[in-house]
Amino acid sequence: MSPGFTAEDGTTLAYDDLGAADGGRPPVVLVHGHPFDRTMWQPQATALVAAGYRVIVADLRGYGDSGVVPGRTLFGVFAADIAALLDHLGVARAVVGGVSMGGQIAMEFHRSHPDRVAALVLADTSPVAETEDGKAFRNRLADRLLAEGMGGYADEVIDKMLAPYNVTGLPDVAAHVLGMMRGIDPEGAAAALRGRAERPDYRDSLAGAGVPVLVVVGADDVYIPVAEARALHGLIPGAELVVVEGAGHLPGLERPEAFNDAVARFLAGVGKG
Repeated sequence: MSPGFTAEDGTTLAYDDLGAADGGRPPVVLVHGHPFDRTMWQPQATALVAAGYRVIVADLRGYGDSGVVPGRTLFGVFAADIAALLDHLGVARAVVGGVSMGGQIAMEFHRSHPDRVAALVLADTSPVAETEDGKAFRNRLADRLLAEGMGGYADEVIDKMLAPYNVTGLPDVAAHVLGMMRGIDPEGAAAALRGRAERPDYRDSLAGAGVPVLVVVGADDVYIPVAEARALHGLIPGAELVVVEGAGHLPGLERPEAFNDAVARFLAGVGKG
């Protein structure tokens, strides 16, 4: 584990820089969702490093081992953190992937730093700006987490984060997901929720994306139904779509082999042009 990187505002960002740099292939940056941490990418990091990729996984500010920042964290701040970390590591361009909120942060990074993106992997995520009802919901949830902590929320959403049959059928995965959710500092989670409520719409920037894009979705995701993933895929010229059977909102944990195979096939075509 890295000792951490300090952002310009003094916030410490914990990260792992795994595998050896390969001059012929860009590094892969993986951005976790809410309310998780970088350990959610362990199956992908292990597989990609074994395949010869350099993989960079960080805890977003407010999550995991990174510094907790109260208030509101806009997606532009998360994207700036990624850019600063890549500067720190001497990485000019990377494949950037994310799941759920992490996918939206990857979209924000692509919107604000397009020249630094070699390709995008967007898993179980939506490019659409928040609705007024959605903004109210996220701000209420932020208030609740600050008042009650993470435990009750984690118990309520575990069978939405994972397909219900995987909560019982994959007990180790369910325990990992619950552990991540319960371990997040409520202040960091609430700040991200408030920032997520204010996110812009990414459809225009994605429609003009000049880089390869892979869209992945769990077949039984209740947060991002397959129809929404198909709409995202249809928005981006030349994008690929993979629907992972037997998975809900977190296919990288629920069906890691299928998820990893899809990513490996996609990455094999990146950087060859």
